[in-house]
Amino acid sequence: MPPGGTGEEGAGLEGAVWVDLLDPTPAESAAVAAVIGAPLPTRDALSEIETSSRLRRQNGALFMSTPTAAHRGAGEIAVAPIGFVLSRERLITVRFTPLPAFDALARKFEAGGADIPKQGLDAFTELCEEIVDRVADGLERLAEHLGSLSVATFHADDTKGRQAVRSNRILRIQLHQLGRLGDKLSEVRDGLLGLGRVVAFTDQFAEEWCDATLKARLTSLRQDIASLSDYEAHLANKVQFVLDAMVGLIGIAQNDIFKVLTIVSIVGIPPTLVASMYGMNFKHMPELSWHYGYPYALAMIVLSAVIPVIWFRFKGWF
Repeated sequence: MPPGGTGEEGAGLEGAVWVDLLDPTPAESAAVAAVIGAPLPTRDALSEIETSSRLRRQNGALFMSTPTAAHRGAGEIAVAPIGFVLSRERLITVRFTPLPAFDALARKFEAGGADIPKQGLDAFTELCEEIVDRVADGLERLAEHLGSLSVATFHADDTKGRQAVRSNRILRIQLHQLGRLGDKLSEVRDGLLGLGRVVAFTDQFAEEWCDATLKARLTSLRQDIASLSDYEAHLANKVQFVLDAMVGLIGIAQNDIFKVLTIVSIVGIPPTLVASMYGMNFKHMPELSWHYGYPYALAMIVLSAVIPVIWFRFKGWF
């Protein structure tokens, strides 16, 4: 029956300490509900966001739900609701998405040894610790990615004179990467906030179920979640900082393009004026019969274009 169930072999559901339901069928949900004396939460119920729906006590058990924030591999963060039904005897988890944290802990318990949980709160604490460890790993990867984007933004070699089109294309790609990174951080924050509420709720209402060792582990778990939340907030602020810098760099690149176009258009006005003046077909023009009139007009056109360029260069406009 449940893939994550643990306990003495052959003891069945009644003797299981942890029952993990992955996308349970109606028959599986009914069998577990008969044991705990209350219906299991559905997918829609797990997706509720109000605290009264996520955290409640019923029939001596704690019914809790939270979005996950576990690393799923390949840089992805899993965001899917999971439910906990915690009693003194057992932990029941309901989820609809495969998560490595659950599978890894199930394999650890199936391997046997001294670490097999003896009660539901022990299994719950171990599971939350595994999730927090994987969230920390995910945040480390996101921090590395953000650091590389920051280096590419602020420490790029501008002495090679990259073309504006290529530079803008690179910034556009980096903006997409930064946006996806911000989405992942937002998902991590949702998961950490939900998990923090679940652990705090358990620490408050399951105090009579735990000894001093479990109490210390729950306290340490709350501190770890708080520190990860602070670190996520730091990364989110850095994402916003790098985003503002990228947008500013794109604006500067666009201004450079408009500046070049403006200088070119202004430089072209005086030669056009000279050429139009000497292109008039009046009969009496002083330079019309002059032997050096043609080179004189060409020199005037060239000087009228060069002088504005020298002036702009002197003013430092380019």
